[in-house]
Amino acid sequence: MTEQRWERQGGRVADEGDDAEREALAWADLVATARRTVADGLVVGTSGNVSVRVGDLVLVTPSGVPYDRLRPQDLTAVDLDGRQVRGSLVPTSELPMHLAVYGTTDARAVVHTHAVHATAVSTLVPELPLVHYMAAALGGPVRVAPYATYGTQELAESMLRALTGRTGCLLQNHGTIAYGATLDQAYDRTAQLEWMCRLWLTASSVPGLAPSLLTEEQLAEVGERLRGYGQRG
Repeated sequence: MTEQRWERQGGRVADEGDDAEREALAWADLVATARRTVADGLVVGTSGNVSVRVGDLVLVTPSGVPYDRLRPQDLTAVDLDGRQVRGSLVPTSELPMHLAVYGTTDARAVVHTHAVHATAVSTLVPELPLVHYMAAALGGPVRVAPYATYGTQELAESMLRALTGRTGCLLQNHGTIAYGATLDQAYDRTAQLEWMCRLWLTASSVPGLAPSLLTEEQLAEVGERLRGYGQRG
């Protein structure tokens, strides 16, 4: 009998384990990613949230629970309409944002943080200036979604507009959100976004000088090169 297992490198599903095992392994990877956001200073306390899609389920961090206290039996999941189908802990209040991403993109994982430099930039400009070519890894110039109250459909809709053609955006006076084909990719995009925001703030703080910025044409060229980046096979 074929089984299915969750390959931890990149979170791919292969034929070796049943659905329960698949979900359990995906949950372990989700918890590890959530803890990484704290360790790397992208969130404080229980702020931010992480989700991963497994089939027609969305596994998501629960509301108000410190990530270091999450256990295997705390697995929390909803269906694509937001109905809770696993666990007893209440899902994150930002569930509307996560579901909006899954409903409109091919995302398999979403990471939302309150990263300090990115949040600072979100209060200053409507779009992160093109201070580094890694903006191409997120699809182009990173936009700022206008402010809306956390956990609302209004915020989810504002976010989707900012995400058009992008895999990450800033949320005004709030934080960041990024998605990817895997938890690793979603996290990497989040970390890159925070780094670019820190870079711009640092360069902009030098009195009497302004950072040089890339053009849209230069960014497009990088985007083409990134298509072949990394190992093959």
